[in-house]
Amino acid sequence: MQSLPQIVNIAAYKFVTFDDTVAQRPRFQGLCMDLGLKGTILLSPEGINLFLAGTRASIDQFLAFLRSDPRFADVEVKESVSEKQPFNRMLVRLKREIITMKHPLIKPELGRAPAVEATTLKRWLDQGHDDQGKPVVMLDTRNAFEVDVGTFENTIDYRIEKFSEFPAIVEREKDALNDKTIVTFCTGGIRCEKAAIHMKNIGYESVYQLEGGILKYFEKVGGAHYQGDCFVFDHRTALNPQLRETETRQCFACRAVVTPREQLSPLYIEGKSCPHCATAATAASVA
Repeated sequence: MQSLPQIVNIAAYKFVTFDDTVAQRPRFQGLCMDLGLKGTILLSPEGINLFLAGTRASIDQFLAFLRSDPRFADVEVKESVSEKQPFNRMLVRLKREIITMKHPLIKPELGRAPAVEATTLKRWLDQGHDDQGKPVVMLDTRNAFEVDVGTFENTIDYRIEKFSEFPAIVEREKDALNDKTIVTFCTGGIRCEKAAIHMKNIGYESVYQLEGGILKYFEKVGGAHYQGDCFVFDHRTALNPQLRETETRQCFACRAVVTPREQLSPLYIEGKSCPHCATAATAASVA
């Protein structure tokens, strides 16, 4: 019996002036449909953000098309594989920002904050300080429910519900953190790039973004200094440090992350309810 081909999953983004998004949208949509790809592409005046899945040949053809545009010739891609297609449909959407921070003056293409590669970060965490001897503090820029699936050891987690909350919080915390080296991180690099630029703009002296985010860190060095898995926005829900799908699931009723243990509850009905929303509904009806 012949095995099914593996599905290649890619995540990529780039901040760059992209002022013809309306004209480009049907080109992206048409090509992806022709290639049988599924996922989401966000087109914005500030750049592109994409999550796609398909066969190796289709992904390679899409990347050749994308990189034929000089604006995206050097786009970096994070890859993983899965046995099944993790997306239901193909969407190409127009957005004001590819990651909403509500700070339009941040333009990463005009100059990035310093970035630290995965191998260098691991070495810093191994030795307990950066190359100048300053203590290293990991700062998670993701939403609280993502952090709960997994994060770096001893990380700062502000329990934000949306990224637009981040600027005010880090401005308030500046005095407590400014004698340390801060490394911002997220799933694939897009949030932490904007976060690090904002922090530099408001006066943080030593702040880096983790190049390529958690997914690139897993790809380069595995799970060293990381606890748990990494939440991803597709039907796989979470990837382990080997970039393989885990048993963690997301409730399609309330969007809560449901652990394997919570899936044993009679309140967990796949696609309908989980202990989080069922318990909340029960409490509300009693009140």
